[in-house]
Amino acid sequence: MHFDGDSSIGETVRHWSVYDGSDYPQRPRAHALRAECTCGWTGESHTVDWEAAGDLRFREHGDRTAGQCLDDWDKHTIAVGETTVPLPADLLALLEDVTAAIERLGEDSPVAAVKAARELEIIASRTAHWPAHEARAQAPEKVAAALGLNIDETRALLARFGGWNRYQ
Repeated sequence: MHFDGDSSIGETVRHWSVYDGSDYPQRPRAHALRAECTCGWTGESHTVDWEAAGDLRFREHGDRTAGQCLDDWDKHTIAVGETTVPLPADLLALLEDVTAAIERLGEDSPVAAVKAARELEIIASRTAHWPAHEARAQAPEKVAAALGLNIDETRALLARFGGWNRYQ
């Protein structure tokens, strides 16, 4: 969705909670929501029930429709994940435990949860540097498929972890 507030400078926004048409009555309201992926996959359209919303803003009543999209997204990512390079079961379990711990922490201390996520970024940068260089030497199509990403995303990821300019 692109909205510009009636100016020549606008912004493209794709998150469901940002735009519902109420701030710009001359613009149509969203008819439906659907999940989408950079791989080209799009989920089923889920119709927005504006009549049931009453006076609630979209951010408040759209959760259910957005939840249907999230369910579609989860199914898609599971299907893609089954085609990618597998992680060792013990590492996968550890990552799931860390994810759950950070989510719990976020309920009590959002700032501490952000700090924990930042620590994960530091760990990722430190541990993926040389593997990114080794992966860069492989066929981009194979690396992208193994990661479940498109080639552009793969190049960006490897560049970020490897510390080089992605456009080189």
